[in-house]
Amino acid sequence: MSTEREHDLVVFGATGFVGALLAGYLAGAAPDGVRIALAGRSREKLEQVRDGLPERARDWPLVTADSTDPSSLAALAGSARVVVTTVGPYAQYGLPLVEACARAGTHYADLTGEVLFVREAIDRYDAVARGTGARIVHSCGYDSIPSDLGTLLLHEAAGVELGRVRAVATARGGFSGGTLASLLGHVESVAGDPAARRIALRPHSLSPDPTAEPAPDQPRDAGPPRREPDGSWTAPFVMAPFNTRIVRRSNALQDWAYGRGLRYEERMAAGRGLAGAAASVAITGAMGAMVGGAAFPPTRALLERVLPKPGSGPSEQARAKGFFRHVLTGTTADGRTVTARVAGSGDPGYAATAVMLGESALSLALDTDLPDRAGSLTPATALGHTLIERLRKAGHTYEAPAD
Repeated sequence: MSTEREHDLVVFGATGFVGALLAGYLAGAAPDGVRIALAGRSREKLEQVRDGLPERARDWPLVTADSTDPSSLAALAGSARVVVTTVGPYAQYGLPLVEACARAGTHYADLTGEVLFVREAIDRYDAVARGTGARIVHSCGYDSIPSDLGTLLLHEAAGVELGRVRAVATARGGFSGGTLASLLGHVESVAGDPAARRIALRPHSLSPDPTAEPAPDQPRDAGPPRREPDGSWTAPFVMAPFNTRIVRRSNALQDWAYGRGLRYEERMAAGRGLAGAAASVAITGAMGAMVGGAAFPPTRALLERVLPKPGSGPSEQARAKGFFRHVLTGTTADGRTVTARVAGSGDPGYAATAVMLGESALSLALDTDLPDRAGSLTPATALGHTLIERLRKAGHTYEAPAD
């Protein structure tokens, strides 16, 4: 393990709800000898978080840094081999830390599900990070590891290029306050800026060249309830507009290894029979109401008052009852069908995300067999099968049985 930097891994935003969960996960999962620090604006609050961790983490250093203070972020990035951040909404707070890490050659991981933020980070700092050797890895939580690593696994199982891939998600859990704040901010930006709206709607908006669309006729991110060939019902998946673009970026960064004709879509499982049909209609309507309300200032203000606030989240008991399961089905050029399954226990946005983000950060800090890439990356292109193996050991399911 390198000793060139003071810290191997720094958790920025450790005083937030998800940041504290991440610190707790790392306190149990990190091998002995990994030099971990906690960072945030308030030393007093950092001390409170550290005091609640297991004994082995009680001597972790504390670093005071503020997302609005570039000099503090430069010092933070310069002291660490890896910075993992839970400070969002990222469009509001994230770019200065990306810049600091890119310029310092420091690996970086976040939880973002914000298309506009990732596009701007790519445009501004991808070349900088490639020059310094920094891996800037976005979306290392429920956005978008199941989708991204699931598609990588599906492609490995197929052994050839893929045609159409459909991922159907089943999950139980709540939205975090930070996720909802990001969603509201994204809808507001898109509603008020035609250029931002064009970026958000472009199927390949996160690919290296967003205008070079090898398969422009991608499936719709939204749409009506649908009865699937197996008789089950599905509805639009709220995370599809982001996850699909991460998967397509992974494909592009790997020289279109999945296939230039890849058509990737995501849906949410709603069940079977009349109950499934009713649920699919209800989910579709709720999503439309949420997005429509967020785009209209008076209703957006109401949503901001009644929805969970950033930094808040469910109880430990509620988090333990959650789960996620994604089934990815792909077709190949020779007509075969391949299936991959990704699953995990715990609320997807909290408990399961702490595992995914924690293992991503540990992989960046410790693993020497990662893909030879730098710059603005995705989980599949930065961490690949090494992260899949880590998550399997952490209790998550990644399987692609022969069909």
